[in-house]
Amino acid sequence: MTNTKTLTRSRSDRVIAGVCAGLAERMGWRPGTVRLLFVLSCLLPGPQFLIYLVLWAIMPRGER
Repeated sequence: MTNTKTLTRSRSDRVIAGVCAGLAERMGWRPGTVRLLFVLSCLLPGPQFLIYLVLWAIMPRGER
């Protein structure tokens, strides 16, 4: 039996919506690392902020 983690927004470790913390938990990274990568990626041209908003809308909230 495998233990797979689902992609959910964090309810406990959130700064704005818990998207970065949820992604970090799913990948086994630290939330601060994902947040830093997101902020740095926003310095580059692209739809990063739009992707964040879409993830915020479609990712379910995690359990407490």
